Amino acid sequence: MQELETVIALSRSQFAATALYHYLFVPLTLGLSVLLATMETIYVISGRPVYRQMTQFWSKLFAINFALGVATGLTMEFEFGTNWSTYSHFVGDIFGAPLAIEGLMAFFLESTMVGLMLFGWDKLSRGKHLLVTYMVALGSNLSALWILVANAYMQNPTGAEFNPETMRMELDSFTALFFSHDAQAKFVHTSVAGFVTAAIFVIGISAFYMLRRRHMAVAVRSFRVATLFGVFASIGVICLGDALGFINGEGQPSKLVAMEGLWETAEAPAGFNVVAWPDQESMENRFELQIPYVLTPLVTHTFDGTIVGANDLVSRAETRIRDGIPALVALERLSEDPDDRDALRQFRAHGDNLGHALLVKRYAPDVTQATPAQIEQAARDTIPPVAPVFWSFRIMVAAAFLMLGFLILATIYSLRGQIVDKRWFLKVAPWMIPVPFIANEAGWVVAELGRQPWTVYGQLPTWISASTHSVGYMIFSLVGFVALYTVFIIVEMFLMVKFIRKGPDDGPLPPPTESAVAAPGHTSQWSQA
Repeated sequence: MQELETVIALSRSQFAATALYHYLFVPLTLGLSVLLATMETIYVISGRPVYRQMTQFWSKLFAINFALGVATGLTMEFEFGTNWSTYSHFVGDIFGAPLAIEGLMAFFLESTMVGLMLFGWDKLSRGKHLLVTYMVALGSNLSALWILVANAYMQNPTGAEFNPETMRMELDSFTALFFSHDAQAKFVHTSVAGFVTAAIFVIGISAFYMLRRRHMAVAVRSFRVATLFGVFASIGVICLGDALGFINGEGQPSKLVAMEGLWETAEAPAGFNVVAWPDQESMENRFELQIPYVLTPLVTHTFDGTIVGANDLVSRAETRIRDGIPALVALERLSEDPDDRDALRQFRAHGDNLGHALLVKRYAPDVTQATPAQIEQAARDTIPPVAPVFWSFRIMVAAAFLMLGFLILATIYSLRGQIVDKRWFLKVAPWMIPVPFIANEAGWVVAELGRQPWTVYGQLPTWISASTHSVGYMIFSLVGFVALYTVFIIVEMFLMVKFIRKGPDDGPLPPPTESAVAAPGHTSQWSQA
């Protein structure tokens, strides 16, 4: 059993490492693709060559990030089969459908159009090239959509039923799977977070150029487009994050109590823990600093709602474990005799709590002999690791409001034509580039670690989902992946820095077309191109 626990821990660590590495590239790809389409739209409408120059420059950085994102993402789908074979068997019917659609509909579209976007400037008309750029943006975001539809089933399973004959979940409503509240809210939140990431990335690099009075025509305009793009996206990501939190509170109350460090059920009006020191063992906070009255409306969107705490959730889990044990016993009988009608009736009566019974099997292989202490331990496992989820959530929220304030200031200075003179702000801007990446990684930790101890929430525990590899194999593959992905990060940083230092092509621009329009506001030496 100890070796199995080690293999599970290493399998989780490997998937977490590959996902965290991969997710460094995803948000920038999502946001920069849409920002490129915005810049090129301005070029096509206005006819001003500087916007073509802008689009071409940021396309190079997009291409580098896209290539490394693909390289780090391909292995993740294979890991489901190699390291999580029980999980793959259990939900392959559901999980495989959106991933297959993602490959056929989104990835192929995006990959094909990226080449046309990069090399088709002199071979396609302006309108056709703009359409290609829009297809790149569409493909990038459709890819995120289908992956998040698959992930949403793990968070809030819907649209499928367990078949005791095949011992796996089977899809019975693709519509329910696709339109689940978790899938749609998470997709929009993730995409808009990518928009903020791209906006701050462009702002930071543009500020770097303005500080050095280089590439000013591109830098000033890129800065303005990114600020307007980013300020609305930052407002949206906060509002959508609140909506996603409300949905998680309804569908995953255990994640909510971890995010809020809430051990006891809170009657209205509950206070919000700004800072706390959660103690998982004693199920209490050693220290907490609260803002009164804030948590109830924030979580329930009412002023009189009750928020169930971890202790009550554990009590409910104990009840569900006891009710699920007959379902697990019946399932074992059905595996030996599929025609056992009494076992089938027993399973149908208790099948909703089968997943909870699997939790106690970790401690009592014969669940009918499970002791109260073992059932209590399995029930306590339904509360995810509170401290890392609690602090990751606060890092994400603090970063979101920091970015909102930064983008509001950037927009004001840009629209007033003051940004070139605000050197203190230009010095701060490049240092803001890591902030959205930190927020995105923290959000991933909240979403995935907060789902524990389940790979499929309420249905399939993580401890039973992994493949039966040796410890040595898992250590070798974990070290190999971390080393390889670290090389990928170094390669991307080297290429990004190389092309940023080189900057956009400052060669002679063709004259504006007749449809060119004058820039609003004051005119300067870099507003004439």
